[in-house]
Amino acid sequence: MQLIYNPAAGRRNVADDLPPVVAFLESKGWYVSMRTTLGPGDGITYAREAVAEGYDMAVAVGGDGTLGEVATGLASSDCTLGVLPTGTGNVWAHMLGLPQWTPMSRSALLEAARVLVEGQVYRIDLGKADDRCFALWAGIGLDAQVAQEVGPQGEMRRSLGNFLAYLVTLASQSISLRGTRMTVVIDGKAVRQRVLLILVSNAQLYGPSVSIAPQAQLDDGMLDVYIFKGGNVLDVARHIVMILSGKHLQDPNVECYRAKQVEVRGEDSLPLHTDGDPIGHTPVTITVLPKALRIVVPRWAPSSLFQDGGPGGRKPPSLAQRIAERLRYEREHWREEGERLRSDRARRMRMPPRD
Repeated sequence: MQLIYNPAAGRRNVADDLPPVVAFLESKGWYVSMRTTLGPGDGITYAREAVAEGYDMAVAVGGDGTLGEVATGLASSDCTLGVLPTGTGNVWAHMLGLPQWTPMSRSALLEAARVLVEGQVYRIDLGKADDRCFALWAGIGLDAQVAQEVGPQGEMRRSLGNFLAYLVTLASQSISLRGTRMTVVIDGKAVRQRVLLILVSNAQLYGPSVSIAPQAQLDDGMLDVYIFKGGNVLDVARHIVMILSGKHLQDPNVECYRAKQVEVRGEDSLPLHTDGDPIGHTPVTITVLPKALRIVVPRWAPSSLFQDGGPGGRKPPSLAQRIAERLRYEREHWREEGERLRSDRARRMRMPPRD
């Protein structure tokens, strides 16, 4: 197992949390190595090296951008992607129900490591924008512009949090925004609209709790396409309200499609991001790579994310079953934690007194 650690991700330094994680994984029989990213693209490089060196799993230790880079490096391989969420947004972790650090859950990284050992492996689709893959979404226009502005402002994201940082930047960008006429070719059918944002999604969530593509599934061989039309700041405000209220799918100013290939071009170029990382500008061709990535997820992950509730056509668990599964997981965790504390106490009692 190779951990690919992005120290720039998140609002807190997790370096001190990693040794116990490595010790736990090694106690379960895993050989663990770690690479630390120094800049954009390193996650892709390290993931490709993990594939070439025969690793069974590569673990993205960071946020959604780190996830996207590692997924790109692992695409179409048999190396499984795991995630230890340490970013500011962690949309992937929210969507799958991965444990995340809070002041009341300080052992969350260790709990997420347990998922790497006990979770189930699924094969999911990836989106591909030119030569960059994405597990969550590709955005063109307004949100990509915001991502470009927020990305270098690491200190602002740490102090305000991901949501507020994006909201502040969105407000400032929207004041002078004007819609752009773009041609969008969806599986060969061309539509031309004045757009503010084009979102091509492989996932249901857009933020930690914003369900932007409720029908999307990770393994259905399709991408969900949303064209948000408009031309000024009032249209932006209206779209935000409709998205947050869950009514955007009924909005006549939003066009919804499902596709295997999407081409976006126009007289003016628009910025582009994948999984929150700016990667360039239009024109761009976005395609789906069916079942291109192996991922490990907790057993309580929402069944709606997968066709037939998961691989093998398993029956989707009920809410009561999911709660029972999570409680069993927590009981096992605290039982093992108690055993570890008793073992540490016994070891200290056997230690000879210091001079």
